Amino acid sequence: MKKILLLLLLSTISLAQNANRKYISHEFNDGHLKIVVSDGEYQIKLKNDKIAETTFIPKGETYNPTSHAVVLLENNYLESNTKQDNNGLQLSSKGITIDVVISPFQIKYSYKNKPILSEKNGYFKKDSTDVIDFSISSDEFLYGGGARALGMNRRGNRLQLYNRAHYGYETKAELMNFCIPLVLSSNLYAVHFDNAAIGYLDLDSKKDNSLSYETISGRKTYQVIAGDSWDELIKNYTNLTGKQPLPPRWVFGNLSSRFGYRSQEQVEKTIKRFEDDKIPVDGIILDLYWFGKTVQGTMGNLDWDKDNFPNPEKMIADLNAKGFKTILITEPFVLTTSSKWQEAVDKKILATDTNGNPFKYDFYFGNTGIIDIFNPNGKEWFWNVYKRLINQGVGGLWGDLGEPEVFPSAAITAGGKADEVHNVYGHNWAKLIADGYKKDFPNQRPFILMRSGYSGSQRFGMIPWSGDVSRSWGGLQSQTEIALQMGMQGMAYMHSDLGGFAGDYFDNELYLRWLQFGVFSPIFRPHAQEDVASEVAYKDVDTKAKAKKAVELRYQLLPYNYNLAYENTQFGTPLMRPIFFEEPTNTNALNSASGYFWGKSFLVYPITEKGQKEKEVYFPKSSNWFDFYTGKKYVAGTTVKVKTEELYIPTFVRGGSFIPMYKVAQNTSKINTEELDVHYFHEIGISTETTMYSDDGATPFANNKDLFETVNFKSGSTQNQLVLSMYVTTASKYRLSQKKINYIVHNINKKPKSILVNSKQIPFEYDNKTKTVVFSGVQEGNYLASIIQF
Repeated sequence: MKKILLLLLLSTISLAQNANRKYISHEFNDGHLKIVVSDGEYQIKLKNDKIAETTFIPKGETYNPTSHAVVLLENNYLESNTKQDNNGLQLSSKGITIDVVISPFQIKYSYKNKPILSEKNGYFKKDSTDVIDFSISSDEFLYGGGARALGMNRRGNRLQLYNRAHYGYETKAELMNFCIPLVLSSNLYAVHFDNAAIGYLDLDSKKDNSLSYETISGRKTYQVIAGDSWDELIKNYTNLTGKQPLPPRWVFGNLSSRFGYRSQEQVEKTIKRFEDDKIPVDGIILDLYWFGKTVQGTMGNLDWDKDNFPNPEKMIADLNAKGFKTILITEPFVLTTSSKWQEAVDKKILATDTNGNPFKYDFYFGNTGIIDIFNPNGKEWFWNVYKRLINQGVGGLWGDLGEPEVFPSAAITAGGKADEVHNVYGHNWAKLIADGYKKDFPNQRPFILMRSGYSGSQRFGMIPWSGDVSRSWGGLQSQTEIALQMGMQGMAYMHSDLGGFAGDYFDNELYLRWLQFGVFSPIFRPHAQEDVASEVAYKDVDTKAKAKKAVELRYQLLPYNYNLAYENTQFGTPLMRPIFFEEPTNTNALNSASGYFWGKSFLVYPITEKGQKEKEVYFPKSSNWFDFYTGKKYVAGTTVKVKTEELYIPTFVRGGSFIPMYKVAQNTSKINTEELDVHYFHEIGISTETTMYSDDGATPFANNKDLFETVNFKSGSTQNQLVLSMYVTTASKYRLSQKKINYIVHNINKKPKSILVNSKQIPFEYDNKTKTVVFSGVQEGNYLASIIQF
């Protein structure tokens, strides 16, 4: 039966290629294969044993080596093998294998002897566009193509690759701000089309088992990436395109934001409101009123409106002194009515027309030019704006409208025509900022909030968000899918304007449900138009009290969340993970975004319908699960309709998990990191281990500088006892601190006889109703050992 299935798969994905393409010659050379054919040349190489790269160079064209996406160097020590016979060539590693049939000409890819896909027609010209197409199997689910709201399985769609905002979208958005030319398959491979120009991805829209990439110009290069699991596949893709650096710790707190704060007085009053109500907050984000009194006509000023912000340096310094960061919006447009227009013209930092003059055009905000960030002059000019603001104490930067929102095809940049660089504008804008920080502020982690990007934008520290989503239940419903899809594509910090942005729909239930979802999202940032307040501090008394609980939980979970972020920097693993990551053959999970994993330990099911009284929850079969709030146990592999609660969304913890938590503080700078509340969800007879990473929350690449610690938690149990141990390892330049651990152990069905901490019997509390036992211990040296005896 297995042989029959393999033959069916081979026949499905091995259809003959372009009949007019004739083999002429080939050359093998250290993991490379060059093939000359009648209409051009193929260059095929193994990047490593998980990734192969193929480039086609049509006759009359030259090879373009420039990639905006790829940073992975070839493995010069890779063991590769070559074979050839009368009708075939093979280049292989212990993982990826490329087979080339000479006649009729065809290229096929496999991984560990399992077919992946094959070129169908390969490269061909279609009217004025270049196309590369493939044959795929009939049963695979397809993901990728950037940020969209289409349903998890995107097979059957033709996706335009042209970054564009979709204002006020709800449950469907075919085209959005991030168009990434990457396709991932449920068969655990991915294809990345390494070209910046605009075009299309066709994910079998004609239902003929084909996958195609179409573009107006540029490189005919793609990478085939494989893995043994979803985690490994994402790791391999982010090895190719770069890992996200660890953001500052404060980024994981609550960020106050709206469109927008109109004065210094309003900023200061807003922060005081949070302080007076003891609602945690770490930063305040200023929209476009910081540089102008009106929405239209002022973009490009890029300096403080001193009438409304008379002393911004003092405002920022006062906020910084209390642990609150200031984040400013910027846009790449310089209006002809702005204070910087003439300077921009004189310094030749704008995109031009065919005569070399500034390219001017109209859009909503006014008559404008756009900064040419591909021009060294434009790049330096823009960075000097940021450098001045950072020197004033600004803690983070927001790049808005970076699709770019309007970028006529006739505009010309130093990097190419508008349509050739449109999709990498935001990507290179983030690079400009990241490079500037490394050069001028090497001891500061940047916060770069961006609305648009490209393959590999994560390596610049970009924090993406899902655009101007409708403030509606429909708007909320699409957010899980968008975040999960983007996490699979390397952009693990994709998040939404909590509460929704667009519209004046007033619904406190919606607001609370969105914030409760936000607790288990990469970034916690309520943001909206002015019609309805987005900040927790400005809500009515009842809503404020309920929302405050969500904010407080966000802060309590900081050590868990920060460790997720560290795992992402090391392995590319998303913070939000689809359930099919653990059950890759579960067809129901493969097309569902109803629930997701938050890291390894949490299972989260957002409430996305008004008045919803129960939620159907599937409990993955790898573990038993416990309600995070009540401790109720749910059996692995079951589906249960769970009653909903007003104060939280259905959230469950994997049996055997350690959940480290902090005490709530006004902001992250005030948190006592030397005291941890550690929840352990006990399962008899299993042993588990968890490592928590920590550093100072500010030093760039602290783990590479020996400025960090890890806290290792272990458990082991029998019918008669449960052993919990904690061991702290500090890097050579990090100070060892003595930690107090408050254990809250769940699923303890009878009162313990005794508890020993570091061999000493201690008092404890047992709650028979909740089946929890609570006790504390203080680390001695690097170690804390606890034994619960039954």
